Amino acid sequence: MDLPIPPTAVKRRRRRRQLLGGAAVALLAVLVLGLTRLKPLGPKLEKASVWMDTVKRGEMLGQVRGSGVLVPEDIRWVPSLNAGRVERILVLPGAKVQADTVLVELSNPDVEQAAFDAEWQVKGAEADLANLRVQLDSQKLTQEASVASAEANYNAARLDLEVNDELARSKLLPALTFKQSKARCEELARLLGVERARLKLNPESAKAQLAVQEARVAQLRAQLELKRRQVRALKVCAGMEGVLQRLGDPSSPLQVGQQVGPGSLLARVANPSRLKAAIHIAETQAKDIQLGQPAEVDTRNGTLPGHVIRIDPAVENGTVTVDVALDAAPPKGSRPDLSVEGTIELERLTGVLYVGRPVSVQAETNLALFKVLEGGRAAVRVPVKIGSCSVSTVEVLEGLQAGDKVILSDMSQWENWERVRLD
Repeated sequence: MDLPIPPTAVKRRRRRRQLLGGAAVALLAVLVLGLTRLKPLGPKLEKASVWMDTVKRGEMLGQVRGSGVLVPEDIRWVPSLNAGRVERILVLPGAKVQADTVLVELSNPDVEQAAFDAEWQVKGAEADLANLRVQLDSQKLTQEASVASAEANYNAARLDLEVNDELARSKLLPALTFKQSKARCEELARLLGVERARLKLNPESAKAQLAVQEARVAQLRAQLELKRRQVRALKVCAGMEGVLQRLGDPSSPLQVGQQVGPGSLLARVANPSRLKAAIHIAETQAKDIQLGQPAEVDTRNGTLPGHVIRIDPAVENGTVTVDVALDAAPPKGSRPDLSVEGTIELERLTGVLYVGRPVSVQAETNLALFKVLEGGRAAVRVPVKIGSCSVSTVEVLEGLQAGDKVILSDMSQWENWERVRLD
């Protein structure tokens, strides 16, 4: 049989249940409040999979880098002076040559015939010149004879005039005869003067005629020399000391029997002892490059100092070509077209905050980097302002302090997270 529960016991049980319920509600509220204040843990990353660097203060080198090739400073393209057919190839690419080394022999019958005709034209003109000299000498002698004859006739007439003058004074000669003798003497005197004037002009006339013929001979000799030079040019010489790099175009090597036109590029000769580096720099990084700036060229067999000597004014395929002169002898094995890496020093910044260059960052930009906290167990996103950029470092203007460690790897896949975990 059931015993009745006292009212005091029922009250105690009801109060105990209320206290337990209130404690449970309070505990649940504390748990909810704590959970709301907890930061999200974020995705988990392996430390070995990310690149990190520490912010430092000190001197930062402003540099740009690009790839390129070694090219000779002295290059000579050897063209064909006239059209011809390739008869012989005497030297192959890679051989050392002198200025007078014959590389290729061409043939052109028209050029040889033209030289032959020009030679005979010169001989004909020279014969005409010699004949003209003989004729002018003969004319001079004829003129001198005419002067002598006129002078003799004048002297005879003058003597007759003197005799007739004496006779006329003695009334032994009619006055008319004396007048005739006097008129003849005067006429012969004038004729003598004319002949002497002609003799005096003879050298000038002869000189003018000789000058015309000599000019024609000189012209034909110059044409003959040009034709002979064209004949000699059928033997194509290197023109400078160096190494033969190429015969013909890169897409069409020169071959025996090939027909070439005037002005065709037959060979390229270069001096391999004088090399420079042609570095291709991205156009966005080339704006601060100046002539004379120091540079380094990595030949993969040593690093050489140098300086900028030329900046191409044109942009090609998004890059600017910068020529760097080498200030030291290149290492053994260096040759034209060898691939190299070039680094150009733009400026030196002292007393600045700098850190390794993050992926795909540009100068004077704002970006977000993950700053490492909690002893390297986590990283949080912080805004950072970037100043100057170099090849491997960037200047930090705002957002970080010296000693801060940041992640430089590409974190775009975590752009929606403010915090990541590091293991």
